[in-house]
Amino acid sequence: MAFAIICSGGDAPGMNPAIKKFVDYNYKLGIESYLIYDGLEGLIDNKIKKATHKDVAGILHMGGTIIRSSRSKRFFEHKYRVQAFQNLQALDIKGLVVLGGDGSFRAMDIFSSEFDVNFVGIPSTIDNDIYGTEYCLGVDTALNVIRDALDKIRDTASSFSRAFIVEVMGRDCGYLAVVSAMISGAEICVIPEVEFKSENIEARLQQEIKNGRNYILAIVSEGSKKTSEIHDWIQDKLGLETRVSILGHIQRGGNPTVYDRMMAFDYAINAIDYLNSHNDSNKVVVYQRGEFSFMEIEEVVSSKYTLPERYLKAINYLD
Repeated sequence: MAFAIICSGGDAPGMNPAIKKFVDYNYKLGIESYLIYDGLEGLIDNKIKKATHKDVAGILHMGGTIIRSSRSKRFFEHKYRVQAFQNLQALDIKGLVVLGGDGSFRAMDIFSSEFDVNFVGIPSTIDNDIYGTEYCLGVDTALNVIRDALDKIRDTASSFSRAFIVEVMGRDCGYLAVVSAMISGAEICVIPEVEFKSENIEARLQQEIKNGRNYILAIVSEGSKKTSEIHDWIQDKLGLETRVSILGHIQRGGNPTVYDRMMAFDYAINAIDYLNSHNDSNKVVVYQRGEFSFMEIEEVVSSKYTLPERYLKAINYLD
């Protein structure tokens, strides 16, 4: 019997620790491990290699993914899914562990409905926007990258009496933005889930500027598409010279934090144990209230993640 692991979609810190634990734990159980390179594209093109300890030695601290990833349009054509399944059959691979996000799980949902494929998904996206789980692999590292950048930007903002707008990633989910605002002491946070009411904030900040405030830090989620609007509003209404920093893909990189390494450890073990004991897995490992459990892939991909109420309320508590 053999299992394979694949990364699909955007990379996330913590993927390499999960890959290492996948290989090491399978070895302990007497199960052969295969690495699928280049995501779903590699699955189609048969870039599948039997793993050894040498392949995963020394990767625990590395960001990104040693087996690389991709987004695949071809996989949504039936003939290429047939090809992918035949590649798995040829190597007697009975189960897949899929490190990815919503798009990856949608692809697997289609794949498993057509072929006898057992898989367990591990939520791996810095956006933290997968339904059914409180935590996705890579989020803690991304937040620490953002925190480090915000601390440095605040230093220069206060030195030059400027306003800084920092745009963070997250697609249509404001998780990274609101948590970053909470831990950085930002004065403004703009996310897709909450309407930005400038008149309320404007009066407060004008009074603070009158009383001596000389800089502002604003966190804007990319999904809000309001970075330019907030820039113009601060300059025109608050009168502060304003700069924009778009953090971009540095948020996906960096050494995985302790927490992401621990979560990768637990996610991988749970995924393998489930595959090893079920013939019809097709699940996603989810983390809720300090416990790991499993959710049907159909439920995960057909439902929309929503920010917990406490994060939505937190915006009202910013200074």
